[in-house]
Amino acid sequence: MGWWLSRTMTALVVVVLVAGIAALFGVLMQEAVPAMALGGLLAMGALVLRDSLRGQGLMNWLRGPLQTAAPRDTGFWGELAYRTEKALRSREQALRQEQEQLSQFLSAIEASPNGVMMLDGNDQIEWCNSVGAEHFGLDPQRDRRQRVTNLVRMPAFVAHLQGNRYDEAVVFPGPLGRTTLSVLVRPYGNGMKLVLSQDITERERTEAMRRDFVANVSHEIRTPLTVLAGFVETMAGLALTEVERQRVLSLMQQQTDRMQALVGDLLTLAKLEGSPRPGADRWLPVATVMRKAHADALALSAGRHRIEIEGGDDAEVAGSEPELYSAVGNLLNNAVRYTPDGGLIQLRWIWRTDGGAALEVKDGGIGIAREHLPRLTERFYRVDGSRSRDTGGTGLGLSIVKHVAQRHGGEIDIQSELGHGSSFRLVLPALRVRPSHMAAAATAMA
Repeated sequence: MGWWLSRTMTALVVVVLVAGIAALFGVLMQEAVPAMALGGLLAMGALVLRDSLRGQGLMNWLRGPLQTAAPRDTGFWGELAYRTEKALRSREQALRQEQEQLSQFLSAIEASPNGVMMLDGNDQIEWCNSVGAEHFGLDPQRDRRQRVTNLVRMPAFVAHLQGNRYDEAVVFPGPLGRTTLSVLVRPYGNGMKLVLSQDITERERTEAMRRDFVANVSHEIRTPLTVLAGFVETMAGLALTEVERQRVLSLMQQQTDRMQALVGDLLTLAKLEGSPRPGADRWLPVATVMRKAHADALALSAGRHRIEIEGGDDAEVAGSEPELYSAVGNLLNNAVRYTPDGGLIQLRWIWRTDGGAALEVKDGGIGIAREHLPRLTERFYRVDGSRSRDTGGTGLGLSIVKHVAQRHGGEIDIQSELGHGSSFRLVLPALRVRPSHMAAAATAMA
C-alpha cells in the first residue's frame, strides 16, 4: 500500500483507540460516554480517510505521465492539484514555444546561402546546415558529434581552427577541388565555435576575368600607341619623300582605326551590361536588320566574296534594333575576315520547330578547331591572335553577340570544323519572334 494509504490506516487506528479509551474511562467512572463525543471522533476519522484518499489520488496522478487532467476535488487537495496542473501546462507551453522558435531559427539558417556549422568545446559538430555540409563534404546527421578535424582535413582549415586566430577568413579549395571556400571562425559561449563558409568560386573567377580584361585592354591599346609613337618620331626626325610620308600616314590611320574600333566595342559592351533588357513589346521587321548588316558586309568584302541573304521577310522580332544589328554585323564581319577570297557567306533567317527562330551566318572559311569553341565568346580570346589583328578584329565581337543574345532571352550556337567553315546562330526564343501576318491580324482586330 502507498504512503497515503498507510497514513489513512494510521489515522483510523488512532481514532478507534481514542474512542476505546474514552469508552473505558466512562465505564470506570460509571458514566456513559456521550454519544455526541463518540460521533465526533468517528466523523473526524471519516474526514481523515477522505483527505487521505484525495491526497492518494493526487500522488497517483503526479506519478503518471501527466497527460490526463489532474483530479478535480474541492478543498486543499483540489486547489493543490489545480495549481500543479496549471504550472505544468504553462511550462509545457513555454517549452513548445521555445522549441518552435528554435526550429524557426534553424530553418532560417538552413535557408542561408552560406554554410553554418556549430562546434562544441572539443571541436565536435553540434549542428550543420545543408550548405555547410556541401561545402565541407559532410553528412549533417551521420557526422554529428564527430570531431570536425577528423572529417575536414584540409591543412589550411585545420591550422586556422587550431591556431585560434580568427581575425580574418581563410581561403582554401573545397573537398573535391571544384570550389574555392572562404571560411570565417567565430568563438562564442563556453569554448564553442561558429564556422561560417562561403563559396567564392564565381567571385574568384570574376576577379580573374577582370584582371585579364584590364591586362588585355592595356595590351591591345599599347600596341597601336607604340606604333603611332614610332611613326610620329619618324616623321619628326627624318626627311621623308612624299611616297614614304603617305605610307606612314596610311599605317598611322590603320592603327588609329584599330584603337577606335576597340574603344567602340568596349563602349558597346559597357552599354549592354549597364542598361535594362530590351522590352518584349516593341516589334521590328527582321528584314530591316538583315539588309543593313548585309550591305555593310558587302562594303567590307569589296567584291571578294559572295554574300547571300535568305528569309526574314515574313518575320518580326521583339527587341532592340541597334543591338540586333550590332550582333549580326559582328558575325558577318568575322565571316568576311576569315573566309578566303571567292568564298560563300550566307545570312539566313531560320524558323525553329519550338516556335523560336535563329539568325544564322554561315561561311566557307578556314574553320575552328573543336577545343576552341567553348571559349570563343570570351573577351579578347583569339584562336590566332596575329591573324585577328591583321584582319582588324578587336577580339570582342563574339562577346558582344553573346550579350545581345542573352539580353533577348536567347543564346549563341557555334558549329565549326577545321577546313569546313563555321556556322554562328543567334537563337531567339518564341516569345521574341512572330510571323508578320500575326502582326497584320492583330492590327486588323484592333
